[in-house]
Amino acid sequence: MSRRAAAELIGTAALLVVVIGSGIQAAALTADIGVALVANSFASAIGLGLIITLFGPLSGAHLNPVVTLTAWWGRRTGGEGLDGREALVYAVAQTAGAVGGAVLAEAMFGRVPGTFSTQVRDGGHLLVGEVVATAGLVLVIQGLGRIGRPKLIPAAVAAYIAAAIWFTSSGSFANPAGTIGRSFSDSFTGIAPQSLPGFVAAQLLGGILGLMLAALLYGSTSRAATGSPAAKGAVADVADAIDTTDVAHATDATGPARAIDATGPGSPGSPAGISRPVAETGPSGPAYQAVG
Repeated sequence: MSRRAAAELIGTAALLVVVIGSGIQAAALTADIGVALVANSFASAIGLGLIITLFGPLSGAHLNPVVTLTAWWGRRTGGEGLDGREALVYAVAQTAGAVGGAVLAEAMFGRVPGTFSTQVRDGGHLLVGEVVATAGLVLVIQGLGRIGRPKLIPAAVAAYIAAAIWFTSSGSFANPAGTIGRSFSDSFTGIAPQSLPGFVAAQLLGGILGLMLAALLYGSTSRAATGSPAAKGAVADVADAIDTTDVAHATDATGPARAIDATGPGSPGSPAGISRPVAETGPSGPAYQAVG
């Protein structure tokens, strides 16, 4: 568990370094907000995809308490996931990592670490944007998992976040830990502490909505796992193996049968036209060879 928690902490810290660092760099290089946002979204998407690929085998690379909560819910409903204690440890590690990553990014660019953001992000339309952004993120992750395509998640999540930064009014924070971390950076990607409660609440609501959409579209976790292409492929592989075994058994049975001398009409002890057992097979029982 300690290794998984460390992976979540370091992975989330790395994500915040990428998001905040690229924002600071972009703002320093151009006064055009659109160009800065292109650079920030591009770097964030690439960094996120690489981090998920690197840390996924260690902890699942949740990097996000909402994703962790969906994993906890999945276990409660009969699927795979985390128990309550593991989910709590993950969320604490993610939040600590996010704050640490924000402080590191500030220090890396010669800024005063730990300075709270003054960028107030309020308004109902921004909260709606966060609900949409988080619901879409959860749907992407849950959908790919339930159709048996988990290997596509790193690239799909990275692509989704890059797009959501542009198509949502809020800029797609979609991560309570990351949102808290970004409040420690008074920069292009920061958020003022007074804006945190609304954003975090909207993200949690979006996570619930994403789970509901996944259940509506793909069914429950257990049913989706059973009906997924991967599961069907496994069943087909087992069926093929059984067929191959039966053929092998039949071949072993008929081979020795042909080697037994056939007894023609009038042979001693073997009346013409009578069948007698000549070999044993596997599950199908004795094989018979017509004599005469």
